[in-house]
Amino acid sequence: MKNIVKKYEFYLFIIIVTLVIFFAVFSDNFLNLENFMDILISSSFIGIMAAGMLVVLISGGIDLSVTAIATVAQYIMAITIIDYNGNLFSAFMVAGIIGILLGTFNAFLIYYLRAPALIITIATLNLFYGATIFVTKGKWIYNFPDWFNQSHNLFSFTSADESHFYSGISLPVVILVLVFILTYIILKYTVLGRKIFAMGGNFEAARRAGFNMLGLTIFVYCYIGFLSGIGSVGQVLILHSVQPNAIVGRELEVIAATVLGGASLAGGAGSVFGTALGVALLAIVWNGLVIMGVSSYWHNVIIGLIIIFSVSINAYNRKKTLRGY
Repeated sequence: MKNIVKKYEFYLFIIIVTLVIFFAVFSDNFLNLENFMDILISSSFIGIMAAGMLVVLISGGIDLSVTAIATVAQYIMAITIIDYNGNLFSAFMVAGIIGILLGTFNAFLIYYLRAPALIITIATLNLFYGATIFVTKGKWIYNFPDWFNQSHNLFSFTSADESHFYSGISLPVVILVLVFILTYIILKYTVLGRKIFAMGGNFEAARRAGFNMLGLTIFVYCYIGFLSGIGSVGQVLILHSVQPNAIVGRELEVIAATVLGGASLAGGAGSVFGTALGVALLAIVWNGLVIMGVSSYWHNVIIGLIIIFSVSINAYNRKKTLRGY
């Protein structure tokens, strides 16, 4: 029990429970199954990309171009399935491949130019997004095939008194869970995962140990690119439209959720469970404030304060660990 209390995730979980109780007390509409499903669905897109961002941050890098990659991937996916038809598998495959290609482009620039990943990915964010807006003229896409627009839920159910119908667990939520599981396995149980931690902990030491640094760099940026593509399809399944200007700008939400979950911007630290809690915390705060009717202008202020508080706890615990008590 003492070891659990020392963990940053424990305090993050306490904050989440406190917020849930707070919102439940002040709003009758917060603590119900339908709203819980809405929180899961609305947070699935950010959560999927946050899993990829976790891997990048652990490696010592960062990727601000994730939303631009998602924008490009979903637009090309939409045009492909509208012009050539297909199925859900082909939709995810096209978006995933585009994400991998753009992630590879980022990886090569970062590795060979030896420039900070922050600068490179800000540049590619503008490059990818600007090119997409130029080519598409910012047009929205709505006319998806019927098979794409139909409901993609794992199952449907009604309440005990049959007064409410719930659409069940949607496909984006299932994908979110699978992505977290996959990321956990990679980081926890594979040699590749241990190399990523070593790379982020000390890049030069990892290089001298004989690690393939180019290969590791390509993997982490391809992984986040792939998940950005997958997540972008999930978002289209929810919204039933492609809006070129709707995603870019949310990359800071992805980074915030990951850092809030305990990942270090310096590299070498982070956990899937912490990231999941970070995503959950942001989603609960957004949802609770909306239900309570709090002005949207205050949303970012409150979330910013929560992030500062949570990161302060993390920093305090790390200092105590270094001091040995």
